[in-house]
Amino acid sequence: MMKKLSIIAVLVALAVIMAGSAQAAFTVGGENGWSLSTDGIVNLYSAYQTTTDGPSATDHAFSFLGNDDTAVQKFGVRVGLLPSILALNVKAPVVNGIESMVRVSFWPNLQNSGLADSHDESNVRFNTSPNIDNREFYYTAKGKYGELLVGRALNLFQGQNILNDITLFTAGVVDMTTIRGGTSLGRIAYGYLYTNFGPQFRYTTPDFAGVKFALEVGEPYQISNMSFKQNTPRVETELSYATTFKGGSVHAWLEGMWQQDVRAAFDPAAAVPYDRLGNGKTNTALGIAPGFQAQIGPVGLGASGYYGRGLGMFSAQDGDQLEHASTDAYGVERHHFGYLVQGTYNVTDAIKLAASYGQTMEALTDSEAANKAAAWAISGVPKKCQEAIIGQVNYMWTKFIQFTAEYVYAKDTWMDHASRYSNQAMLGSVFYW
Repeated sequence: MMKKLSIIAVLVALAVIMAGSAQAAFTVGGENGWSLSTDGIVNLYSAYQTTTDGPSATDHAFSFLGNDDTAVQKFGVRVGLLPSILALNVKAPVVNGIESMVRVSFWPNLQNSGLADSHDESNVRFNTSPNIDNREFYYTAKGKYGELLVGRALNLFQGQNILNDITLFTAGVVDMTTIRGGTSLGRIAYGYLYTNFGPQFRYTTPDFAGVKFALEVGEPYQISNMSFKQNTPRVETELSYATTFKGGSVHAWLEGMWQQDVRAAFDPAAAVPYDRLGNGKTNTALGIAPGFQAQIGPVGLGASGYYGRGLGMFSAQDGDQLEHASTDAYGVERHHFGYLVQGTYNVTDAIKLAASYGQTMEALTDSEAANKAAAWAISGVPKKCQEAIIGQVNYMWTKFIQFTAEYVYAKDTWMDHASRYSNQAMLGSVFYW
């Protein structure tokens, strides 16, 4: 039966393509209540960026605005915060009151590979194999007692922060180190942390007058680059409320995350004193993330934030990806916090204006504050703040095609007051189905 369903889906897809149909999506009904549907986006942005010089990368923490200390100007044609997406949804028949389905999605980058600050991009136009992520592959089963999700999906902690961001379907901050090799940042690291997609078991309660609670047990991540044992699950939660009223809607949420892991044992020959807090002691990552989004007539208002420790400056637990971001040079968790405020205005049914401002910040630990020179000699000068102002004009040419003009001012500041800033202009389009 599934083989027959697949053949039908292929035939219908070919018929749509050959006919040049403008239909945005289709659903194929199979036998015995099975059905197949598809959704996705195609997006591409032209991006121009000019960035000032910055402090030496050898003794300062990583900067998304450029991984060296020279001023740069770059132009690229690339995807935005999201790659393009092709998703398939298989819905099963209702059995014993349980509605179940499977979702599989593929997320390809459209641009050729190549780093924007490599200074040698002679092979970029020949490298036509951008990566394809399998970010979603899960099933859900929903009944009167709630919903179960099993598989790989967007994590809960700070998930709503990114889903309600005005840059979700645009570009936002363009990471100079991947202007041709990956997605842009949106507001990741400039107002919230990246929640990531991960394997998980998740339970969500039924809707109680607009209130839902979700609990996720997920794969543990490294909290710092000193981590060597992840022997507890990562636990994430979300309490949300949503309602509609005449002329508007409100959505509010409060998310949380907790995880521990064990640091590497002391090595007398190591340059970093791993046993500052004792051999084999644990690090803890802990955070909360509140937010809301409201639409009142043509006006949209939103705000979100987060606070915690051991979180990092890019994703929720940077691990060894960004050196000593989640912890200091001695393995002690730093405190991390940030916020985002945004507004939108629908000028007409087709034109929407949007603007936002956000910051991602961290604080020194007591050990760092007591002896900055010693700590920074080991790990480099850490970041103090990453901030950005974003303005957009969005035009819906049809109900499926959007054009966006976007301007971004982004700035990185380190703990020794060194800074680097970037002006970015993007023009792009998205097709939804």
